[in-house]
Amino acid sequence: MLTALSIRDVVLIEALDLEFGPGLGTLTGETGAGKSILLDALGLALGTRADSGLVRNGAAQATVSASFELQSEHPAFALIAENGFETEPGEALVVRRVVKADGGSRAYINDQPASAATLRELGAMLVEIHGQHDDRGLINARGHRALLDSFGRLDVAAVAAAHRDWRAAKEELEAARNDLENAARDREWLDHAVEELTRFAPEPGEEARLAAERSDMQKGARLADDLGAVTAHLEGSEGGLAALRQAARRLDRIAPEHPLLGLALEALDRAVIEAGEAEDKLAAAAEAMRFDPARLDAAETRLFELRALARKHRVNPDSLAQLRDELASRLDRIEAGGAGLSKLEQNVKITQQIYEEASFLLRNARVDAAALLDMAVANELVPLKLDSAKFRTVVEMLPESAWSASGRDRVEFEISTNPGAPFAPLIKIASGGELSRFILALKVALAVEGSATTMIFDEIDRGVGGAVASAIGERLQRLAKDTQLLVVTHSPQVAARGRNHWLIAKSHDGLVTRTGVRPLDVFQRQEEIARMLSGAEITAEARAQAMRLLETAWLLYRSPPILGEG
Repeated sequence: MLTALSIRDVVLIEALDLEFGPGLGTLTGETGAGKSILLDALGLALGTRADSGLVRNGAAQATVSASFELQSEHPAFALIAENGFETEPGEALVVRRVVKADGGSRAYINDQPASAATLRELGAMLVEIHGQHDDRGLINARGHRALLDSFGRLDVAAVAAAHRDWRAAKEELEAARNDLENAARDREWLDHAVEELTRFAPEPGEEARLAAERSDMQKGARLADDLGAVTAHLEGSEGGLAALRQAARRLDRIAPEHPLLGLALEALDRAVIEAGEAEDKLAAAAEAMRFDPARLDAAETRLFELRALARKHRVNPDSLAQLRDELASRLDRIEAGGAGLSKLEQNVKITQQIYEEASFLLRNARVDAAALLDMAVANELVPLKLDSAKFRTVVEMLPESAWSASGRDRVEFEISTNPGAPFAPLIKIASGGELSRFILALKVALAVEGSATTMIFDEIDRGVGGAVASAIGERLQRLAKDTQLLVVTHSPQVAARGRNHWLIAKSHDGLVTRTGVRPLDVFQRQEEIARMLSGAEITAEARAQAMRLLETAWLLYRSPPILGEG
């Protein structure tokens, strides 16, 4: 609900602060008083195109801000969150627009900078403005299907679930077909690659092992002479180890003769042990690095082939074994692909059939709801002086490419304004007054709210009076029980129906012309409605008639508006 509107320096409005309440509010004033300026200012705050011509002459910029109170589940909060704006639970939602006189504009949502596109999208959720050039809301055929479903209380959840399952089945089938097609195209290559890898039988860690073996043999060939010489110094009856052992045996016989000889024997024993260990390690090293030309050739050949195979498949040599398993698995899937594809195709047929059955039931329900809606709108047309017009709800089958989670139907509201005239979309109506009355008839017949919590009708009563204006006022008052309605009107019958009433008027100080808006109390309302009835000179009869109109409206409210409320 719109709770406040603040305007600064917009055309003839210098400074204006308005507060709004629930229900039906009416705005009246003489022709040229500036009612369109007020709506232009509100539209600016809701994201309409910024025009520097709206800036009051002599001012640097124009500013408009609008405050709204919304239920926590209102979709506007989801949009705000999606765009990264911060809001506190329970706080008012404030949109603001600043337009500079030299061009350019800035938009804000809760004092956080926003794009004009985001503000425009948010504004459409907050306020519906129905006027002479309206092309949104009920006029837009894109929303007609949802409105019909809401009117008929139709549950589209089963169709949405069936469509989701069907779409998932089609996507799974398409992915399987692509995989199978790609795999089949590579079948010859896969056969060769798997056979080659299986025959070669690579093992994880094999490259490091072969490289180490090759390196050791190459070192052995280079160090063979040195290793032989060292070994010769240690081995044999004339070698160093034999000499150490012989010396140890002789020292062992004389060691008891002196403590130092015992210590010398211990050191010599250790030397014998260490030399023995050195001899063993030399032998092991010689064996490890033993140069065998045939063995070296085999290791090098295996190593080079392993690396070449890895480069061929663009993997690490240690990953060749895993690659062989993966390629073999792809071959297995090709073999089993035909049977699996058949199952997926059958699943698509089953899920499509379920979707078509569910959407067929929904279509029948829509056709029934459309007939009821047509009758409901027809009942509203005569009182609104649209008795020559006809309304119909078109429910047509869409091509399969356009089927969706909402079903297989295109829904559009169409009218024929005169006998014998062809039916056409609502937006083709020539008369703005007829358009507004059609919108009102639809709103009353649908008896549902859109996401917008505030509706504005601009001169919906243009060109009508008497009983038709009274019928319009009664329907607006009825519609305003569940939402906030603001109506710019020239009709006293409509103005009297408002729970709140504002007067728009111009004032002159000899130099500057200004537009102002002020709320009217009960007595001021009587005087304004009397003016609307009688013109420039207000008569006693006009005042009496004005009071009768107000009393009629109060009967629906059960009590008169309090003084000062409007």
